[in-house]
Amino acid sequence: MPLRPTRPSNPALPLATACLVGAALLSGCGVPPELQPKPGGTVPQPSVSPSAVTLPPSFSLPPSAPPSSPGPFPELTVTDCQGRPTGDQIIAAVRRKSSILPSSGTVTVTKPPVCAGTWQYTVLTAPGREPLQVITKGAPAALDMVTAGTDICTVEVRNFAPPGIRIAAGC
Repeated sequence: MPLRPTRPSNPALPLATACLVGAALLSGCGVPPELQPKPGGTVPQPSVSPSAVTLPPSFSLPPSAPPSSPGPFPELTVTDCQGRPTGDQIIAAVRRKSSILPSSGTVTVTKPPVCAGTWQYTVLTAPGREPLQVITKGAPAALDMVTAGTDICTVEVRNFAPPGIRIAAGC
């Protein structure tokens, strides 16, 4: 006697199973490691401008002190950093955090630092090497190298750098 294929009693069952499997696959397993905050690093926090907050009529904000240094710079475009930081400070930050530059010898600042927000983009050259693109962030006296190399469009740069820096770096 030939075998006949049987039909499920509920035709919607295979569709429901496929939907559950698809939902499980799309739900993911959390934040990818490259997007996790680094230990000791700062996590970007949303900010609210005082003009966006409605204050009671009797409340007033204290006058703000004028900034002691330029910045943060506008974020949509890059602008000259006005010597804050200097090319030497960028070179020192790269040498401090990586071994990509020689510990001694001549390193030339091909493109001086340009700024957007509190981030900087610079191009350096060392003898016998390709130009080195560098992205740093922070105050000139405490620069943190974000990335350096020939391909600097890392996850951190693409997700957190100001638009001006991403454009200058070609990300």
